[in-house]
Parts: sequence; C-alpha cells; structure tokens
Amino acid sequence: MTTSRRSFLKIGIIGAVTLAAGGALYRAVQGPAQPRAFALDDNARAVLTAIVPSMLGPVLPDAPAARAAAVASTVERVAGAVHGLPLATQKEVQDLFGLLSLGPARRFLAGVPASWNEATPAQVDVFLQSWQHHRIAMLVTAYQALHDLIAGAWYSNPAHWDAIGYPGPIKELS
Repeated sequence: MTTSRRSFLKIGIIGAVTLAAGGALYRAVQGPAQPRAFALDDNARAVLTAIVPSMLGPVLPDAPAARAAAVASTVERVAGAVHGLPLATQKEVQDLFGLLSLGPARRFLAGVPASWNEATPAQVDVFLQSWQHHRIAMLVTAYQALHDLIAGAWYSNPAHWDAIGYPGPIKELS
C-alpha cells in the first residue's frame, strides 16, 4: 500500500485535530491541574544524594559515617527549603528532579549513564560543571537552583555557621 503525500498530510491533520479535541475535552471535564506541594520521593532523594557531595565538596566531613549523615541531613533540609517556596516554584523544582530521574534525560542532559545511586563523583562533577557553564540558559538556571538549594540547606544548619564566620541572628531579633 502506497500513501501519497496528500493523503499523508490529511491523516496527519486529522490526527492532530483529534488529539487537540480530546485534550480540550479532557481539560473541560477535569479542570486545570492544581499545583501540589513538593514531595521528596526516592528518585529525587537519589539525585540529591549524588549531587550534594559534589556541590559541598570539602566542607563535608571526611569520615564516611559522618559524611553520609551530613549528606542525608542536607537532603532533608533541601526538602524543607523547597516546602517554603510558592507552590508554582515547588512544581518547577519537582519537574527538575523528575527530569533528572528519567533515564534518557539523565543520560542526554546530565551525561550520567548509570542511575544516580551508581553515578561516580567524577560523572556528577562533569554534569554540574557542564550545566554551570552551558550555552542554554535554562540549564544554567537549573544549576543555580540546585546550587542555591543545597548551599542554603547546608548553611541553614547552625552547626555550620562557624565555618563561614556567621555569629547567628541578632539576639534582640530572636
């Protein structure tokens, strides 16, 4: 069976109109999607657990148990920081972690071939450096968001204030 160019275009247009009508009908019945609060699922936790050591580097403890505890604490603080953002921003962060969790996107956009649990520190470092200096502004913005969330989560812990010479909030304001 051979298909002419004209019939191919007709089928394509009919298919596009059908999909658009179906999408419009679905939205009319379901209504607009409501933003939901950020949820730190296992995939997002794996992404953060891989990225935190590369972002924080030498400020993390050297002892393996203390290092793992510091990374876990920072991951939880990132979740808490995201919960303080507006719902629309929480959705964007959720979308970023969802994108990084998808295998093809992780390979194509981050250059990490294995899962985040199996990613080497060198692979994560290359990924972060590529996003930090990428020619696509959206990836630079995503890097900056990850950086700010992780650094903010780390330094929101009063135990880390001495390292940067922060004496804490003014007593009169506490």
